[in-house]
Amino acid sequence: MSSTQATSTGRLWTARIITALVVLFLLFDLIVKLLRLPVAVQANVQLGYSEGTVLVIGIIELICLVTYLIPRTSVFGAILLTGYLGGAIASQFRAGNPLFSHTLFPIYIALLIWAPLYLRDERVRALIPLRKYLAS
Repeated sequence: MSSTQATSTGRLWTARIITALVVLFLLFDLIVKLLRLPVAVQANVQLGYSEGTVLVIGIIELICLVTYLIPRTSVFGAILLTGYLGGAIASQFRAGNPLFSHTLFPIYIALLIWAPLYLRDERVRALIPLRKYLAS
């Protein structure tokens, strides 16, 4: 039985909606970086990075996102995006930004990146057996 056959229509549509929202957010974020808009440059400088790094960070985010959007590489893309967001957490923490609104925000995004994979892929559910732990 393939992972798509085991996925209900409701789970599949929920996964699609969450994916669309996360992708739109990440697209907005990386486009702002790729265009080197002042808001992105200023945010990077406030986090302690030079102005020139914003483009490179945007390209890295784009590569991670494209990898996530390709069905065959979506889990690998989620791993890459999780690592990327881990760097964002470290940057926010180092800058001394507020915990729940800034520092942990990348974790919220990472959860939204993994949620669709969990909902639509039986193999991901097997790796993260939430039901087993919640039932205990």
